[in-house]
Amino acid sequence: MKRIRLDRLSSQLLSTNPTRPASSSTRICRATPTSRIQTPLCSQRRWQTTASEAVLEDLYEPPKEPQDARRIPLPSPPPDQALSSAKLAALHARLSLSSKIPLQTLARALIDPSADAHPRFNNANLAFVGAALLQYHTSEFLITRYPRLPMAILFAAMKGYAGAPALQQIARAWGVEAAAAPGEEVDPGFLQFSADKPTVLMNKWGYVRGESKELLKYKWRRGMSSRVIYDDPFGEMVPKQKANEEDSEDATPEVSAARNTKDVLVADPAQNAHANFVRAVIGAIYLHCGRDTAKTFVKAHVLSRKLDLENLFQFKLPTRELALLCARENFEAPVARLESETGRLSRTPVFVVGIYSGRDKLGEGTGPSLDTARIAASIKTLKSWYLYSPGDVGLPSDTFSEDPTPYKPAYVDIGEIIS
Repeated sequence: MKRIRLDRLSSQLLSTNPTRPASSSTRICRATPTSRIQTPLCSQRRWQTTASEAVLEDLYEPPKEPQDARRIPLPSPPPDQALSSAKLAALHARLSLSSKIPLQTLARALIDPSADAHPRFNNANLAFVGAALLQYHTSEFLITRYPRLPMAILFAAMKGYAGAPALQQIARAWGVEAAAAPGEEVDPGFLQFSADKPTVLMNKWGYVRGESKELLKYKWRRGMSSRVIYDDPFGEMVPKQKANEEDSEDATPEVSAARNTKDVLVADPAQNAHANFVRAVIGAIYLHCGRDTAKTFVKAHVLSRKLDLENLFQFKLPTRELALLCARENFEAPVARLESETGRLSRTPVFVVGIYSGRDKLGEGTGPSLDTARIAASIKTLKSWYLYSPGDVGLPSDTFSEDPTPYKPAYVDIGEIIS
């Protein structure tokens, strides 16, 4: 009987070449000295084995081909990828969001209905709730802070705080970046929307006018009362959508997959997507953290922005409007008085005119002529009246807290002068 050396046996077991059929003898081939470049023609192997052929077939099964080789790609990233996105975690920390808000919810807020039409995977539902909260807190802030604002200025101020252009600036200030195109492979931390697919409008609280086509074609004038009743929260007319022949007689809900298939295209898809993201974040905070946290977030990120209300005013007949205002409030008729002047005969004269009601001085203005100074003084007087602010007063939403203080009704003026 031949003796088998252990060192040869170990080298034989470590060999990676495929085995051959079992034989009854042991074949050993001596290695010849070769160079480093050449490979040996015959190596030492042990051909004898004790395993059966059935076991060997199980060990060397061919790889199975994937059954779902033609899988359709998803329109948006799966929710599980949100946990591994560093960009999404940085956005969550940058906004100082509570740990109650999961990353999956924040990732859903970044998916516009134009990217994924399914209502369970886009931000349509969250943005709808956030838009209602945002418009409510903005309106009560403006009405209680400036109770004498005209309705036209109130609509413009509402758009300046909660409109799509303002919300787009807020989203960009948060560091939100938009993806080039939506898809499954996109990082969940990017804002995803499509410019050529329909989306959902979140500020459609008004009614579609029967004469909407004529208003757009002939530029008819819309009264302020009709704007309050029929138009959206920003005083803008709700456009009439194109009818779809495939729609059933039953009205489809505002947020649904069937609703998103309609031909609803916006003029600026990027602006609409950024605005919907901010609204969706507010809706997510309300959903996971409650009403008070959502109100604090709106006050910190939206209402804390500076909006110059003085530049929103535009008067056609300021002197006549001031006279009507004094008559309504039972003041003495306003009188313009020249207070000082310089360089009347020079190239650049300056006149200072004051508006007086009895012994009370209401305003003052300057100009290169007497008429210009009188108009400027009237405009400043009207602005000082309309921009009156009682300071920080209690809001109606303060009564929603668990232990509210007794609410004192805020002062609201009867309205502007109709000239």
